[in-house]
Amino acid sequence: MEYTKTEWLDHEGVDFILEDYPCKLIKPKCKPNGKWILKTHYFTAFPETERLLLEKGYHLAFQKNRTSFATEDDVERKARFVRFVSEEFGLAPTCSMVGMSCGGLYAVRLAVAHPELADVLYLDAPVMDLLSLCDLGKAQSGLREATLEALGLNISQLLSYRENPIDKMHVLLGHDIPIVMVSGDADTVVPYEENGAILEDYYRRHGGRIRVWMKPGGDHHPHGLVGRENEVVDAIEAFSRENDAKKA
Repeated sequence: MEYTKTEWLDHEGVDFILEDYPCKLIKPKCKPNGKWILKTHYFTAFPETERLLLEKGYHLAFQKNRTSFATEDDVERKARFVRFVSEEFGLAPTCSMVGMSCGGLYAVRLAVAHPELADVLYLDAPVMDLLSLCDLGKAQSGLREATLEALGLNISQLLSYRENPIDKMHVLLGHDIPIVMVSGDADTVVPYEENGAILEDYYRRHGGRIRVWMKPGGDHHPHGLVGRENEVVDAIEAFSRENDAKKA
């Protein structure tokens, strides 16, 4: 494996290629705590939460995706990437997954397919239902054609598609994967009531571990709890400590 030195937000790291896809691993300046975060998509977008976690001793990893729609090949490649990072760099076998928008689709699908790799899910305005993403409800994403092309489906087939994250919430709950979620209540691209609200309701009704922040009047952008990212970081760390205690 060939590594090239890189920098990101004043942190050192390495770039490399795994299975023909560009990857990054960014290192904390402080003493590493052995834990790490996987940014599932949109690596440079709204990075303040990741920066704060780096300052807490986390590593940050990323692998480029083929599409934005969490196809099976991308998800399985990312699972192999997670295992590689853990083994190659001596980090924890599980990671906290940061997924914004379609990155949330990736985080949930990866955690469902490989729950043994998930520590905490941080979902920000996550896509939970591809029917919503294809503008069959309130959404105005403009992504219908791109979504259907990536999945190899037509609209009729999508109506009977049962691989949406909302169809797999029981897997997350069954493996007691904690969720930290941030959304705006005026999101026109990934409406909360068609996506994150379904996950929140399911977890709360069944006793799942979840923390949610709603941004009054918030649209799809900006992602993150702007100016209060430390609250999200604290929640991720608290859930991660709970997981450690459960394993002890």
